[in-house]
Amino acid sequence: MSNYVKTGKAEGARTELHDKLSLTGAEISVNTLDVGTSVPFVHSHKANEEIYFIISGKGKATVDGEDIPLEEGDWLKIAPAGRRQFFASSDAPMSYICIQVKAGSLGDYTAADAIV
Repeated sequence: MSNYVKTGKAEGARTELHDKLSLTGAEISVNTLDVGTSVPFVHSHKANEEIYFIISGKGKATVDGEDIPLEEGDWLKIAPAGRRQFFASSDAPMSYICIQVKAGSLGDYTAADAIV
C-alpha cells in the first residue's frame, strides 16, 4: 500500500475529495457557482468549522445574516454554528475550495508535527 493517493482535476459544480483521496481527518470540496447563482440552502454544522479559499471570481457569503464580500484570493473561516450561504456575483462566476475539519481538533502543526 502506498503512502499517498492522487486524483485528477475537479470537474463540475462540486467535487468532494473525501472518497477520491480516502481522507480521514478532513473533507475538502472544490465548488463553482455560475453567474448569479447560490448554494441552494442555508446551513451550519454540529462540530466542523469550514475554511474557504476563493480560487476565482467574486461573490459573497452570508453568515448569520451578515454579507461578506468575497473575491479571488480571499480566505474565510466560519465556526460550526455560523449559519452560511454562498452567492456568485451577477457578473462573474465564483470558484472556491472548502476545507471542513472538526473545530478544536488541531494539535501540533507544521514543524511541531514534523519528523525530520
